[in-house]
Amino acid sequence: MAELIIRKMELGDVDEVMEVERSSFTTPWTTDVFYQEIVDNAHAHYFVMELDKKIVGYVGMWIVLDDAQITNIAILPEYRGRKLGEKLFGFVMQLLRSLGANRLSLEVRVSNVSAQKLYRKFGLVPGGIRKNYYTDSGEDAIVMWVNIS
Repeated sequence: MAELIIRKMELGDVDEVMEVERSSFTTPWTTDVFYQEIVDNAHAHYFVMELDKKIVGYVGMWIVLDDAQITNIAILPEYRGRKLGEKLFGFVMQLLRSLGANRLSLEVRVSNVSAQKLYRKFGLVPGGIRKNYYTDSGEDAIVMWVNIS
């Protein structure tokens, strides 16, 4: 049976995380952004998902007081459809509860219906639209949120 681990992201993980990032997003973050988030941002919390010692996904979030914001979450395309995103998001929800967060929000592309379905499983609901949010296409983002506590 494959060994699945979710652990805190380390600087040495960034190259593998960039593989997930580049294969998942049309305007991927740079390695410098990840280094900054891990080293310089006290509000940032990043985790990787390993399957048999290979990073197959990651999630990043900011927690400020009792508000949490997902910055990004992604699974390698060839590992999608195996409920790994659901496991990773479930981990996030448990972690946020343990850290005392009261509310979680995120932005998701209007066209990303599968991600929206996943977030709805965890109680997130649409709260508004950010017009022309995505710089690569001008696509709108749906802001989704949930009260955790």
